[in-house]
Amino acid sequence: MSGPPRAVAVLRHAVRGGLRRSPHPVLAACSGGADSVALAAALAFEARDAGVRVGGVTVDHGLQPGSAQRARETAELLARLGLDPVLVLPVQVTEAGGPEGAAREARYAALASAAVEHDARIALGHTLDDQAETVLLGLGRGSGPRSVAGMVEDRPPFWRPLLGVRRATTREACADQGLPVWDDPWNVDPAYTRVRLRTEALPLLEEVLGGGVAPALARTAALVREDLDALDGIAAAELARLAGEVGDGSLPARPLEPLPAAVRRRVLRGWLLAAGIPDLQAVHLRAVEALVTRWRGQGRVDLPGGAGVVRASGSLVVLPPEVRRADPGPAPLEEPLP
Repeated sequence: MSGPPRAVAVLRHAVRGGLRRSPHPVLAACSGGADSVALAAALAFEARDAGVRVGGVTVDHGLQPGSAQRARETAELLARLGLDPVLVLPVQVTEAGGPEGAAREARYAALASAAVEHDARIALGHTLDDQAETVLLGLGRGSGPRSVAGMVEDRPPFWRPLLGVRRATTREACADQGLPVWDDPWNVDPAYTRVRLRTEALPLLEEVLGGGVAPALARTAALVREDLDALDGIAAAELARLAGEVGDGSLPARPLEPLPAAVRRRVLRGWLLAAGIPDLQAVHLRAVEALVTRWRGQGRVDLPGGAGVVRASGSLVVLPPEVRRADPGPAPLEEPLP
């Protein structure tokens, strides 16, 4: 007996293992495009054997004419595939950060809320090609290794099972199954940087380098992510050791100084996040690090949310927002190093 067409088999194989890893229901996020429709169809098929309930969700951003009708049609397609429940989530998109960024923020917030409400994982249709574009954007912006590491397959509540699948394969799978596909006009609008990467930069790199650029970028992301995960693990162990020595929420400063910078900054970041500091940026982290590596008796470092950090009696101490600059805390500031 013959099996499914090659592209359909690739999609089903891509979701099979991850679907069985958790008993939690899955909601397939679907825009109506080829990637997410192919993902939804594969999940609907594999759900029968996995014993996992699979539903669908589509987000209406309200940014294009007919968006509500498009969302309804997508929901109807998901229902025909056998997904249950099927949700349509209208969102309000602000103008902050540009239309693309604002739409993404509103979409992810709505999907995260749906995940909580239904105790579900959200399956996203990002492909290997999306991963390559993300890595290239990170390289071009100099955003550091975390951005070059690209998207993570499984970061609850979001699950991206297609990061090893090419975009052309998802389109082929839809054609093989007679599934309708909607091509978002934003995806071909050169006003967006990612579109120009997709239609101009990557094809040029493929031509100049002789092909294989997108898979190579995706492999680079995986290798960088392995290194980052290792560093994160080392830093977490170091933070637990140092914080355990004092047990009062402070962090000994001098043991941090000889650590490699990549580990030291992770320790500081983990410590600050555990203290409830919101919206921590690189500029804040480096200012706190200077209390360790360039200690000259400087005062409080201000942090988001009104909190601050001082170095007192050999330790870094987080001051809550109500403690003002004039009051560095109960412990006297140590003498700066000569």
